[in-house]
Amino acid sequence: MSFPHLLKPLDLGFTQLKNRVLMGSMHTGLEEEKGGFEKLAAFYRERAAGGVGLIVTGGISPNLRGRLAPHASQLSFPWQVKRHRIVTDAVHGAGGKICMQILHAGRYGYHPFSLAPSALKAPITPFKPSAMSARQIRSTIKDYATSAKLARKAGYDGVEVMGSEGYLINQFICSRTNKRQDEWGGSFENRSRFPLEIVRAIRAAVGSDFIIIFRLSMLDLVEEGSSWDEVVALAKGLEEAGVTIINTGIGWHEARIPTIATSVPRGAFAWVTERLKQEVHIPLIATNRINTPEIAEQILASGQADMVSMARPFLADPDFVNKAAAGQSELINTCIGCNQACLDHTFKMKRATCLVNPRACYETEINFPKTSQPKKIAVMGAGPAGMAFSIYAASRGHNVVLFEAKGEVGGQFNLARKIPGKEEFDETIRYFNNQMRQTGVELRLNTRLDASVLNDEDFDEVVIAAGVVPRAVKLPGFDSPRVVNYQQVLNGEVRVGQKVALIGAGGIGFDMAHYLGEKDSTTLDPKRWRDQWGIDDAYEARGGLKAPIKEPAERTIYLLQRKTTPMGKGLGKTTGWIHRTVAKMHGVVQMNGVSYESFDEQGLHIRVNEETKVLDVNTVILCAGQESNRSLVAEMEATGKPVHLIGGVDVAAELDAKRAIRQGAELAMRI
Repeated sequence: MSFPHLLKPLDLGFTQLKNRVLMGSMHTGLEEEKGGFEKLAAFYRERAAGGVGLIVTGGISPNLRGRLAPHASQLSFPWQVKRHRIVTDAVHGAGGKICMQILHAGRYGYHPFSLAPSALKAPITPFKPSAMSARQIRSTIKDYATSAKLARKAGYDGVEVMGSEGYLINQFICSRTNKRQDEWGGSFENRSRFPLEIVRAIRAAVGSDFIIIFRLSMLDLVEEGSSWDEVVALAKGLEEAGVTIINTGIGWHEARIPTIATSVPRGAFAWVTERLKQEVHIPLIATNRINTPEIAEQILASGQADMVSMARPFLADPDFVNKAAAGQSELINTCIGCNQACLDHTFKMKRATCLVNPRACYETEINFPKTSQPKKIAVMGAGPAGMAFSIYAASRGHNVVLFEAKGEVGGQFNLARKIPGKEEFDETIRYFNNQMRQTGVELRLNTRLDASVLNDEDFDEVVIAAGVVPRAVKLPGFDSPRVVNYQQVLNGEVRVGQKVALIGAGGIGFDMAHYLGEKDSTTLDPKRWRDQWGIDDAYEARGGLKAPIKEPAERTIYLLQRKTTPMGKGLGKTTGWIHRTVAKMHGVVQMNGVSYESFDEQGLHIRVNEETKVLDVNTVILCAGQESNRSLVAEMEATGKPVHLIGGVDVAAELDAKRAIRQGAELAMRI
């Protein structure tokens, strides 16, 4: 497939972008690391060389109080310019363009010095901000202009003003967080004065030949959010004030509606960009869950937007655009929207990376140079760990033979992709399959690796990536055919009744609750998905919210755990709340502090708080963790050949593809 709209240049008058692809802003954590700007330069250089039309950096504060965290980056002084020049020189040397995002955290600042329009604490930080004085507001506007002027001096091609996601500017715009009674609050005219003054000040400071992107919150998804008429009025005001491009912002960080997780339909919010496109004359950028060139081309070709923003897809594959241009979209390592290594890391103050691409943000540390001593390596198990090791080791010049006992590759990903909202996992399996062909990995399906093969074929080393097996629970009655494990259910080996108890409330337990509770995936049906979460695409209410439409429950489901800690506490930091909410949508009964006693014709006998109960269920599904599949490890070690364990066979924690793929990459780098 060709992508004429995606690859078409965009003329901005004083400059031209080579295509319609924006690499959206992502905070990597490198901004604060010692020597981080050199690593950041390598990160952005690869993306620029990979063909992206315009890059936007992670958020940089215009002043001290606007920082996201105490030691977060800011650009306020001339002496700070030098390190930014390292990044811009790298991007320009690779033929790219780059804008710096200016972000003031406002009440989202994770420190006690935060400022906001009003002294209202955000639900996602422990710190209550101070209300800004009129003098502080004026000073902050000047700080934005100073930061933009310094960005130009540092070689940036423009700036993006972060006016969405619930940060400071968004806090001024919305009556939800702006309770002021002066010229900066009250009427919409007063509430919108702050962003307009900022843009005017920046334009005056940088001149007419400098890109200004404004990230406008087009859909707040919170109570007391902006009305559609206010969004339109502000967009027109921004155009008049000198903005070059308007980027789409969706949802506040405190919104209780998912906006970028894997369960969000692809291109789910392009409709709101299209709606605004009828109102302004400057280019508009569509964003959120655009992760393939096909969906990007569709959005542009249909006239919904003038550009598309993709952030995490460039963590997954820096060569996204070049591969699309070469007609090789099947070779793109697709972002699956899992958040596990990017946003989850960011919110834990760790360096961001990518589950499907462990090199992301480690470009100076993880590389796969050709080996001077090629080896013949046997790999057991074609799950994520085994496939990752195989392609990286083969790319270095090793002769890799991958053995898989089943008739398909993918391992646990073949189970995960059957969960509603996790259909993206198909893409990773497709990518690995194609990469194995590209790198020359010899794949032997339906073939078990044993010691005789190692010796007969003269392998030098063996890598065991045999994964995990479900942990069994031995209690009276648990030998019943109605007590099954999650793998049997997802593989279609057993029939599940209408009344179900799930033993184990980790990630697998919540996934099974979703699998059993949702008849058809709403991720594949955008209208149903919007109805399920209460998104008003008619935009009749503030914030674009409406009452969610509850679908009838498919089954009676009990989700049980031994621990007394809150249910789902160990789930992903940025996605756990989604899984918990979906379980409630499906009417799942959640119980913690449960002791399991037996199962019989009456049901599952349990004890909770010293009280004995019998749950009327006809199927019990074990989701109580895994054990390493080490059945052949001793046999392999007995051959005397070097044996390496990676993935679940090494550590059988919660299913952890992030660790498995990274282990495979790191072993391939040093073997």
